[in-house]
Amino acid sequence: MSATSGTSRSAEAPDGRHPGVSHAVLLDTLWASMVSLYADLTTAAAAHGLTYSQAKALNVLRQGPAPMRSLADTLRCDASNITGIIDRLEARGLVHREASPTDRRVKNVILSEEGAAVVARVRDGMHATHQALGALSDDERATLDSLLSRLFRADGDHS
Repeated sequence: MSATSGTSRSAEAPDGRHPGVSHAVLLDTLWASMVSLYADLTTAAAAHGLTYSQAKALNVLRQGPAPMRSLADTLRCDASNITGIIDRLEARGLVHREASPTDRRVKNVILSEEGAAVVARVRDGMHATHQALGALSDDERATLDSLLSRLFRADGDHS
Protein backbone atom coordinates (compact mmCIF):
# COMPACT_ATOMS: atom_id res chain seq x y z
CA MET A 1 0.00 0.00 0.00
CA SER A 2 1.31 3.38 -0.82
CA ALA A 3 2.01 6.13 1.64
CA THR A 4 -0.05 8.53 -0.45
CA SER A 5 -3.20 6.46 -0.06
CA GLY A 6 -3.22 6.90 3.70
CA THR A 7 -3.07 3.16 4.22
CA SER A 8 0.64 2.62 4.82
CA ARG A 9 1.98 1.36 8.09
CA SER A 10 4.74 3.33 9.73
CA ALA A 11 7.71 1.57 11.23
CA GLU A 12 8.44 1.73 14.92
CA ALA A 13 10.35 4.89 15.84
CA PRO A 14 13.90 4.58 17.24
CA ASP A 15 12.58 5.43 20.72
CA GLY A 16 10.24 2.40 20.59
CA ARG A 17 7.09 4.49 20.14
CA HIS A 18 4.61 3.73 17.39
CA PRO A 19 3.57 6.65 15.23
CA GLY A 20 -0.13 7.00 14.54
CA VAL A 21 -1.79 4.36 12.42
CA SER A 22 -4.38 5.71 10.04
CA HIS A 23 -8.04 4.79 10.24
CA ALA A 24 -7.66 3.30 6.76
CA VAL A 25 -5.00 0.87 7.98
CA LEU A 26 -7.11 -0.07 11.00
CA LEU A 27 -10.17 -0.57 8.79
CA ASP A 28 -8.14 -2.82 6.48
CA THR A 29 -6.88 -4.85 9.45
CA LEU A 30 -10.34 -5.15 10.98
CA TRP A 31 -11.78 -6.13 7.61
CA ALA A 32 -9.16 -8.84 7.08
CA SER A 33 -9.78 -10.09 10.62
CA MET A 34 -13.54 -10.26 10.03
CA VAL A 35 -13.07 -12.12 6.74
CA SER A 36 -10.81 -14.66 8.44
CA LEU A 37 -13.18 -15.08 11.38
CA TYR A 38 -16.17 -15.46 9.03
CA ALA A 39 -14.36 -18.12 6.98
CA ASP A 40 -13.25 -20.02 10.08
CA LEU A 41 -16.72 -19.94 11.66
CA THR A 42 -18.37 -20.93 8.37
CA THR A 43 -16.06 -23.94 8.01
CA ALA A 44 -16.47 -25.03 11.64
CA ALA A 45 -20.27 -24.60 11.47
CA ALA A 46 -20.52 -26.61 8.23
CA ALA A 47 -18.68 -29.49 9.91
CA HIS A 48 -21.72 -29.70 12.23
CA GLY A 49 -24.33 -29.23 9.52
CA LEU A 50 -24.95 -25.58 10.38
CA THR A 51 -24.94 -22.41 8.34
CA TYR A 52 -22.98 -19.37 9.42
CA SER A 53 -26.24 -17.66 10.50
CA GLN A 54 -27.34 -20.67 12.54
CA ALA A 55 -23.96 -20.80 14.29
CA LYS A 56 -24.17 -17.06 15.03
CA ALA A 57 -27.65 -17.50 16.52
CA LEU A 58 -26.46 -20.36 18.74
CA ASN A 59 -23.49 -18.29 19.82
CA VAL A 60 -25.74 -15.37 20.81
CA LEU A 61 -27.97 -17.75 22.78
CA ARG A 62 -24.97 -18.95 24.84
CA GLN A 63 -25.46 -15.71 26.78
CA GLY A 64 -29.04 -16.63 27.69
CA PRO A 65 -32.56 -16.73 26.27
CA ALA A 66 -33.47 -14.01 23.80
CA PRO A 67 -36.69 -12.78 22.25
CA MET A 68 -37.03 -13.44 18.51
CA ARG A 69 -37.02 -9.68 17.78
CA SER A 70 -33.82 -9.18 19.79
CA LEU A 71 -32.14 -12.05 17.91
CA ALA A 72 -33.15 -10.52 14.59
CA ASP A 73 -31.71 -7.17 15.67
CA THR A 74 -28.48 -8.72 16.97
CA LEU A 75 -27.99 -10.80 13.82
CA ARG A 76 -28.98 -7.83 11.63
CA CYS A 77 -31.72 -9.69 9.78
CA ASP A 78 -35.45 -9.30 9.42
CA ALA A 79 -38.00 -11.21 11.45
CA SER A 80 -38.90 -13.65 8.67
CA ASN A 81 -35.24 -14.65 8.27
CA ILE A 82 -34.74 -15.25 11.99
CA THR A 83 -37.92 -17.34 12.04
CA GLY A 84 -36.44 -19.64 9.39
CA ILE A 85 -33.11 -19.88 11.20
CA ILE A 86 -34.78 -20.73 14.51
CA ASP A 87 -37.23 -23.15 12.84
CA ARG A 88 -34.29 -25.17 11.47
CA LEU A 89 -32.40 -25.09 14.79
CA GLU A 90 -35.55 -26.11 16.66
CA ALA A 91 -36.14 -29.02 14.25
CA ARG A 92 -32.68 -30.32 15.23
CA GLY A 93 -33.40 -29.91 18.95
CA LEU A 94 -30.73 -27.24 19.38
CA VAL A 95 -33.13 -24.56 20.64
CA HIS A 96 -36.72 -24.28 21.76
CA ARG A 97 -39.17 -21.42 22.01
CA GLU A 98 -41.39 -20.52 24.88
CA ALA A 99 -43.66 -17.63 25.68
CA SER A 100 -42.14 -14.81 27.68
CA PRO A 101 -43.32 -14.86 31.30
CA THR A 102 -43.97 -11.11 31.12
CA ASP A 103 -45.59 -10.90 27.65
CA ARG A 104 -47.23 -14.00 26.19
CA ARG A 105 -47.03 -12.46 22.68
CA VAL A 106 -43.23 -12.55 22.84
CA LYS A 107 -41.41 -15.81 22.11
CA ASN A 108 -38.07 -16.35 23.81
CA VAL A 109 -35.54 -18.65 22.17
CA ILE A 110 -33.64 -20.89 24.57
CA LEU A 111 -30.52 -22.91 23.85
CA SER A 112 -30.97 -26.62 24.61
CA GLU A 113 -28.25 -28.75 26.19
CA GLU A 114 -27.53 -30.25 22.77
CA GLY A 115 -27.41 -26.74 21.27
CA ALA A 116 -24.89 -25.68 23.91
CA ALA A 117 -22.78 -28.74 23.14
CA VAL A 118 -22.91 -28.10 19.38
CA VAL A 119 -21.97 -24.43 19.66
CA ALA A 120 -19.08 -25.39 21.96
CA ARG A 121 -17.86 -27.89 19.33
CA VAL A 122 -18.20 -25.27 16.59
CA ARG A 123 -16.16 -22.78 18.62
CA ASP A 124 -13.57 -25.45 19.40
CA GLY A 125 -13.40 -26.24 15.67
CA MET A 126 -12.36 -22.72 14.74
CA HIS A 127 -8.76 -23.87 14.36
CA ALA A 128 -7.37 -20.88 12.44
CA THR A 129 -8.79 -18.45 14.99
CA HIS A 130 -7.48 -20.49 17.93
CA GLN A 131 -4.06 -20.70 16.27
CA ALA A 132 -3.96 -16.93 15.72
CA LEU A 133 -5.07 -16.17 19.28
CA GLY A 134 -2.64 -18.77 20.63
CA ALA A 135 0.23 -16.85 19.05
CA LEU A 136 -0.50 -13.96 21.43
CA SER A 137 0.86 -13.76 24.95
CA ASP A 138 -1.54 -13.63 27.89
CA ASP A 139 -0.93 -9.88 28.16
CA GLU A 140 -1.56 -9.36 24.44
CA ARG A 141 -4.84 -11.32 24.63
CA ALA A 142 -5.93 -9.23 27.61
CA THR A 143 -5.07 -6.03 25.72
CA LEU A 144 -6.92 -7.23 22.61
CA ASP A 145 -9.97 -8.12 24.69
CA SER A 146 -9.93 -4.73 26.38
CA LEU A 147 -9.55 -2.82 23.11
CA LEU A 148 -12.23 -4.78 21.25
CA SER A 149 -14.60 -4.52 24.21
CA ARG A 150 -14.06 -0.78 24.31
CA LEU A 151 -14.50 -0.35 20.56
CA PHE A 152 -17.54 -2.57 20.09
CA ARG A 153 -19.60 -2.28 23.26
CA ALA A 154 -23.04 -3.84 22.95
CA ASP A 155 -24.73 -0.71 24.26
CA GLY A 156 -23.30 1.40 21.43
CA ASP A 157 -21.49 3.78 23.81
CA HIS A 158 -17.98 4.06 22.32
CA SER A 159 -16.63 6.68 24.71
